[in-house]
Formats: sequence, C-alpha cells, structure tokens
Amino acid sequence: EVQLVESGGGLVQAGESLRLSCAASGFTFDRYAIGWFRQAPGKEREGVACISNNDGESFYANSVKGRFTISTDYAQNMVYLQMNSVKPEKTAVYYCARRNHPLLGCILHEKDYDDWGQGIQVTVAS
Repeated sequence: EVQLVESGGGLVQAGESLRLSCAASGFTFDRYAIGWFRQAPGKEREGVACISNNDGESFYANSVKGRFTISTDYAQNMVYLQMNSVKPEKTAVYYCARRNHPLLGCILHEKDYDDWGQGIQVTVAS
C-alpha cells in the first residue's frame, strides 16, 4: 500500500524558514517523481515543487524559485521541502504526492499524481 506522510508543519513567522518532510513507503521510491502541492483557504490546490527520484531532476513553481528547495534522502525514503523567506499570504495545507507512473519526469499538474498524503498545515504569521 502506497503511503505518504507529511510532517514538519506548524506556525512560522513571515520571512523565516520551515522544512517539511514527506515519508514514503509501499513502492519503489527511486522510480517515482514526488511533488509538493499546497492549498490555501478558498483557493485551488497548486503545485509548489517536484523531484524525479530516478534522475534527480527538480522543478519549481515560479512563485517559490530561489526560496524553496526540494530534496530526497534515498536511504530513508524521504522527500523534503525547505522553505525559506515564507510569505504570510502562503498559509496553506501542504501535500506531498506520488506521480501516477514510474520513470516519468517532474511536472506540477495535480492530475498527474494519484497518491496523496493527508496534508499538513503551515500557518505563516505576519
């Protein structure tokens, strides 16, 4: 059974940093891309960053480039999202998700991900 479990969320001050973790299990980790998405109150879910675990390719939404970094720990089957200089308008629930097929590249379209974590709240205080 595919499982994705997010952790590391909470309250952070605007301009500070926070690292989210995604623990993956139940599949061959190094064959799949993993994406991070977020959904702010009253808004649609949007892609933030993704990483292809088979080749290490990463991709970021324009809104987070230069501030967020996605990384993988292959030994622990973990994907991290380091968020620096967080913005108050980006309070949201953050999700990690597994790409729907193995060995496909990194993409930030929600429809291309089939398995999702339960989400974790990140609240940015101004």
